[in-house]
Amino acid sequence: MRIAMFTETFLPSTDGIVTRLCATLKYLERKGHEVLLFAPSGSPSTYASATIVGIPAYPFILYPEKRYALPMPRIGRRIKQFRPDLIHAVNPAFLGIGGVYYAWKFRLPFIASYHTNVPGYARHYKLDFLEPALWWYFRTLHNRAHLNLATSKATLRELEEHGFLNLDLWERGVDVELFQSAKRSEEMRKRLAPGAGPSDPVLLYVGRLASEKNIDRIRPCLDAIPNLHLAIVGDGPYRPDLERIFAGTNAHFTGYMHGTTLAEAYASADAFLFPSTTETLGLVLFEAMAAGLPVLAADSAPTREVLEDGRAGFIFDPTSTESMIQLVKDMISNSERREQVRARGLEIAQTLDWDGPSEQLLGHYERVCQMHALVPSPVQSPTR
Repeated sequence: MRIAMFTETFLPSTDGIVTRLCATLKYLERKGHEVLLFAPSGSPSTYASATIVGIPAYPFILYPEKRYALPMPRIGRRIKQFRPDLIHAVNPAFLGIGGVYYAWKFRLPFIASYHTNVPGYARHYKLDFLEPALWWYFRTLHNRAHLNLATSKATLRELEEHGFLNLDLWERGVDVELFQSAKRSEEMRKRLAPGAGPSDPVLLYVGRLASEKNIDRIRPCLDAIPNLHLAIVGDGPYRPDLERIFAGTNAHFTGYMHGTTLAEAYASADAFLFPSTTETLGLVLFEAMAAGLPVLAADSAPTREVLEDGRAGFIFDPTSTESMIQLVKDMISNSERREQVRARGLEIAQTLDWDGPSEQLLGHYERVCQMHALVPSPVQSPTR
């Protein structure tokens, strides 16, 4: 099968979308499929067996770390030359409009997947008046698709409530082998929390440093628990503000970590704290669970789904500072409860390697092609 993909973000950026997309590309390579991926410029020219077409990108005025690219005529020429069996737009917003247009122009099956709750960001930034327009915009793009994929049941229900059509699920996944094989390291622990003593608890946050992630709300925990340390792994436009907010506390900023280094960071912390309520899934929760970390997370519908309403993690009220502080204290002092959620999280993660979701996606591709009575073109054998 030949698949043309559009994505608003790719390497060297790191987020849940990129993690999922990289795992998908590796799987499609193993299964012998060809992929042409359109991504913002700055991406590598290839990944797995996929050919990456970089489209000129520009900083987004509201989020300078993120760059956006707009469709260009040469996209149509590349698609015509590639002759895909279908088009998949990952999180269409800017560049993904090209996927919508060329699927219509060339009468190709079209799949879109929804990964980022942008309308929810409008509420966070006190721009509530924009929320209806944003829902209209994304609904308009997605409802051109023959199939719309959500990454959690909670998000699928929300999209259904907002009038998105042709919905189905693209399941969760995690690199189980990478995170379960990581070993605790005193050297890494010192890198995460340079001032921590042997018995001091070290909390870990991993992700983009953006206002909507609510990382600043962790500060009162450090004030209330003097020997508590926080390692903040990641980077983003809100980092200078966060460095000011956490000045004088036991918080340490490490910047981005990747691969085995990131896995070792998970293994060397004592718990994972996730204060965001705007996620459509939260893949970092599964990474923490796979590494054997107890998870503390702010209450939201996707978080309750991931943490099984508290069986697989500690869930706190995101509107209450006291709720977060008390839950951190409970996690530290209640070893029995801590072990229960850690064990359940590990049990869940063990069933979630990326092959399952990738195989499911391929099934979605084949089903949409069959709906259009298309026979996927044979993959050319590589020349030797």
